[in-house]
This record gives sequence, C-alpha cells and structure tokens, in this order.
Amino acid sequence: MLENYLPILIFAVVAGGLGVVLMLLGFLLGPRRPDSEKNSPYECGFEAFEDTRMKFDVRYYLVAILFIIFDLEIAFLFPWAVSLDTIGGFGLLSMAVFLTVLIVGFAYEWKKGALEWD
Repeated sequence: MLENYLPILIFAVVAGGLGVVLMLLGFLLGPRRPDSEKNSPYECGFEAFEDTRMKFDVRYYLVAILFIIFDLEIAFLFPWAVSLDTIGGFGLLSMAVFLTVLIVGFAYEWKKGALEWD
C-alpha cells in the first residue's frame, strides 16, 4: 500500500522543503528598507492602524463586488463562446437569461447611485 503513495509523499516533502528554503532565502537575502510610501495604506482607502470602530465609505465594497460580478461574467462568457456551436439554441437562450439578470442588477446599482463618487 505504501508503494502506491510513496511518490506522492516524496513530492510533498520536496515541495514543502523547497518552499521553506526559498522563503528563508528571501527573508535572509532580501532588502529591508521601509519608508513612508511602503508603510502607507493601500487599496482600502483608510489607515490600517487606527481605531477599529472608525466609519468608512461602503461604496468601496459595492464597487469591489460589482467588479467581481462582472469578472465572473467574463469567465463564463469565454467557455460559452467556444462551445456555442455544440450547445446550440439552448445554450444561447441560457446565456441570454444570464446576461439579462446581470444587466438588470447593473442597472439597479447604477440607479441607486452605487457608482457615483461625490
């Protein structure tokens, strides 16, 4: 039984060892020159080391969710476009329903003002 799993065990040990060695090399040999730009907050728009109960704009998260939704839409459109000739009319109708739901959701978000940054 061990003969069947021995190559997988060897692979896991070598991969884990290589990962640890590379992380240690990066830690030991990498430059450590922090400055104010490297320590500044990024992406979220508010200071990382302030009061945890501070208020922040929720529109950032709405835009992030919209980005994820439309990113997933593209991820579903490519395989659909490649296999359209094999799935036929049913596939075309299914994708039309899918895109209609996404467009209605986008129009709702737009009407609610989630995309406006005053």
